[in-house]
Amino acid sequence: MGLIYADIILSNSVEETAFKKGLVAEKDVKKINVKALVDTGAYMLTINDAIADQLDLMIQDSVEVELADGTHSKRTLVGPVTVRFKNRRTTCDAIVLPGANEVLLGAIPLEGMDVVIDPLMQRLDVHPDRPYLAQMKIK
Repeated sequence: MGLIYADIILSNSVEETAFKKGLVAEKDVKKINVKALVDTGAYMLTINDAIADQLDLMIQDSVEVELADGTHSKRTLVGPVTVRFKNRRTTCDAIVLPGANEVLLGAIPLEGMDVVIDPLMQRLDVHPDRPYLAQMKIK
């Protein structure tokens, strides 16, 4: 199986809420289109510092992370971020990996959007049993 990428939209969730409340214009909601590596081995959404700055995301915390090479380091957690793919959306926080050249779309946002990986076609898609509405387990 090869690498799977997905075109997603990331936006500042706080600004989206302000828009929905009529406090800011839609054009003032910061968002960015990115090609993300779908990474089921990653737990969360990871972005680089440039994307975090462009979206003007708030620092939520510092967290200890284990990187793919097994090393541990302290990283910044930012958010909230709205992630959109096709007709799906979810809100999550993101780990900032300074200088990273790829956005990683991990298990938490993938589950939140109720999407599936099609390894044969090497693509991400909405769940075929639920093409119009995401389903989530809450128990």
